[in-house]
Order: sequence, then C-alpha cells, then structure tokens
Amino acid sequence: MKFRYLALGDSYTIGESVTETERFPNQIASMLLKEGVEVEVSIIARTGWTTDELWQGIQAQGVTPPYDMVSLLIGVNNQYRGRDIAEYREDFLFLLNKAIEYAGNDVNKVIVLSIPDWGVTPFAMGRNSTQIANEIDAFNAVNLEETMKAGAHYVDVTPVSRKALSDPSLIAGDGLHPSGSMYAEWASLALPIAVEILK
Repeated sequence: MKFRYLALGDSYTIGESVTETERFPNQIASMLLKEGVEVEVSIIARTGWTTDELWQGIQAQGVTPPYDMVSLLIGVNNQYRGRDIAEYREDFLFLLNKAIEYAGNDVNKVIVLSIPDWGVTPFAMGRNSTQIANEIDAFNAVNLEETMKAGAHYVDVTPVSRKALSDPSLIAGDGLHPSGSMYAEWASLALPIAVEILK
C-alpha cells in the first residue's frame, strides 16, 4: 500500500536551491521507504509565499483529500516582509485547520514544522541577526501554541537551522536556503512521528 503525503509551505518545503530528492518531504519519504513504508509525496509550496499566498496556491493547484499525512511549514515570508503577527496567527490557524481537513479531519496525521532562522545565513550579513532571531521566535511561539491547542504534531527545526552559523555545509549555494544535509536533519526529526502516523 502506498501512503499519500501532502506537504504545504514555501521555499523551505519546495527546497529552493536543492535537488528534488534533497527536499525534506522527499527525504522523509526516502527514510520511510527504508522502514518498509511507501509514500507518494505531493507538494504545494513556492519560494516567497506568505500564509495568504499559500492558501491561494492551494486553491489554484487543488487538493484531493484525504491524505495519510500532511505537513505545514509557513511564516518566514510574513516575518521577512514585516507582516503583523496577529494576522499571522489568524492565517496560520486557518491553514492548520485546512491541513487537518486534508488529513481526513484526523489531527494526529498533521505535522507542523517551526520556521528556521535565516538570520544566521550569509544572505543576512549586515542585517540585525538578533532582531531576526527574536522575530522568528515570536512567530514560532504563535505556531507552536496553535499547534498544541489543536493537538497536531510539532517538529522544532529552528535549533538545527541556527547551527548553520558555524557549519556552512548546512546552507545551499544561494547563501540563504538550507542545504540537502540540513533538510536531512529536519527529516530525521520528523521521521519518528511519520512512522507513528503511517505504521
């Protein structure tokens, strides 16, 4: 039996600057295959998307629920563009509820990933990295709170993203996005939950 996995997000889900096999949803699928679990990955994500743009993208692309597993990682572009955090909460909650709906209204099949900290990347050189970190933490406090309230799974990838400050191999060639090896770390963090969902 082949399970269906829907990944919703932005550049971090579509894997800007890495190959398709290096994207974290695809790496989760590869890891699951080693556990004897076959997964078909569908991705609705684009670089630069904010919460509202992701919703537009979902509507434009269309979904065919129910999926056996759904992941959601969104918000960095809201932070980057200086968008309101109260607006983010509202939009995030809407998208989380959509993710639950797409998972056949089973909250246990939904995984939310935290927003990574782009302030440690070469791209952010000369910017206020402390301010970026604080804002990312504030946005993550919102998505964590709403995820816990809903009862979905949460994977905190932000500490891994911050290791890129001292490990350049975790950053892709564009100097901003994660490399395949960072995505592998994210996939490893999500794997136990994915196994639990699909076993």
